[in-house]
Amino acid sequence: MIETPKFEAKFLHPRYWLTWLGVSFLYLISWLPYRWQLALGRGVGRLFYRYVPRRADIARRNLELSFPDMPADEREQLVKTNMENTGIAFFETGMAWWWPDWRIKRKLHVHGVEHLLQPQQEGKGVLMLLFHFLSLEVHARLHGFVRPAVGLYRPHNNAVMEFLQTRGRGRSNKYLIPRTDVRSMLQALDNGDIAGYLPDQDYGRKRTVFVPFFNVQETSSTTGTLLFAGNANCAVVPTTCFRRDDGTGYDVTFYPQFEQFPSDDEIADVRRVNAMVEFAIQQKPEQYLWVHRRFKTRPNPDDPDLYKR
Repeated sequence: MIETPKFEAKFLHPRYWLTWLGVSFLYLISWLPYRWQLALGRGVGRLFYRYVPRRADIARRNLELSFPDMPADEREQLVKTNMENTGIAFFETGMAWWWPDWRIKRKLHVHGVEHLLQPQQEGKGVLMLLFHFLSLEVHARLHGFVRPAVGLYRPHNNAVMEFLQTRGRGRSNKYLIPRTDVRSMLQALDNGDIAGYLPDQDYGRKRTVFVPFFNVQETSSTTGTLLFAGNANCAVVPTTCFRRDDGTGYDVTFYPQFEQFPSDDEIADVRRVNAMVEFAIQQKPEQYLWVHRRFKTRPNPDDPDLYKR
């Protein structure tokens, strides 16, 4: 378990001054009206699109691979909108870390909470499947108002960002577990906790199988979901958090738990998880983290790099 960090004098070292400057700017911006921050985020995203072409290129390639039949002009518009949403996510981090409870709770709209509560009423933990949508920081904060949860965590390399990130992510939830600490995660689930897990990125070759994801037939997909679900007293419950287009907040939705999961067919089980990710993305494709190289790990090391033109 990662304890809430305390402020240390070393954080004032000159090497962190630029970090503090950026964080202070984000903190001040976080107090502006919500719609202003959305507008600023879209503006920053347009700058990403124009002046950070590498990220836009990754998003464009992911969309080409995933939706080859999508018209080129429609796909390019989706890239632009996705970059705008990426800019908004920058300011949403400030909202998630620093907004007072009364302010952020007004943006919460919950659906299907019975799917989250039922397993706990039966004495089970909940392995809550989260996906890499751009409002993930907000999702974590908002979920704590429904039911505080436990989360897996990757430390930040910058000590000041590690301090701020850990405190921000723990504001309305229970505690964080290092992502390599499988035993503590299993213990939390056996204790009846809700524990968040993200199964939708390319984690390399360890504990993975290659199954379809959208149009890419052999996509490196983690078996971690099966590891936790198969070794703990828990139910697997997917959840999503989408920003409303009308600027009135966020829809946090819980879906029915996976029945008879895991089964004795590892490939089918992982494909089932991927299908749930696909379902979520199809609802709000512009809000998904397309700038991650989702298809970088190929079935064979000698296979061509899908991101090399």
